[in-house]
Amino acid sequence: MITKYQCVNISSTHPKELVGFYNEKLGIPILEPDENYDGVSIGFLKDAPVIVIWDENKWGKSSEGKVNFVFACDNLDQTYAELQEKGVQLEPPVTAVWGGKELPFLDPDGNKILLLES
Repeated sequence: MITKYQCVNISSTHPKELVGFYNEKLGIPILEPDENYDGVSIGFLKDAPVIVIWDENKWGKSSEGKVNFVFACDNLDQTYAELQEKGVQLEPPVTAVWGGKELPFLDPDGNKILLLES
């Protein structure tokens, strides 16, 4: 039976740009690089689930729709300011109906990203 959640695959027609966005703008480490930007693993721990970015031009789409990633940060207002400085297009954080603060925005391919304050 199932023993582990491995990863989420996303494909992009511009994988180098997408890897750069997650690594340079959001600060997510590249765990397994690829000089052709095809099958690049990004994440925080090698033995934990990762995001693998594939070249859609080579392999086709790895999913039928967009993905919604949820990440956590220590200080949402500070993270918002840092992302603005890096040129990420986003609106200020909002208070969600459940009472916590959220910062929703999109990656260059239109995948949804939701930052939560932990």
